[in-house]
Amino acid sequence: MTPTYATTGRQRRIFVPRPAESVPPPLPQDPPIYRDLMRTWADRGRTLPGRHDPEWVRLAAPTVLTGQFSDLPAPPGDGR
Repeated sequence: MTPTYATTGRQRRIFVPRPAESVPPPLPQDPPIYRDLMRTWADRGRTLPGRHDPEWVRLAAPTVLTGQFSDLPAPPGDGR
């Protein structure tokens, strides 16, 4: 730690922590059973968590275009 002194008034020591060596912490790894499962799914072309899935985008896209159907008002007393 590096001591720092005040320039006016009473002097006191303030310890400023020095940055430690920059060693990134190890990234957590999935257990082997999950890595094997992900590899099997990828080999079979299945959806993987956290990855873009173009088939899901296609299936979830709206199939009715705006204005394709007319908006007819419900008859009075129809209960809708």
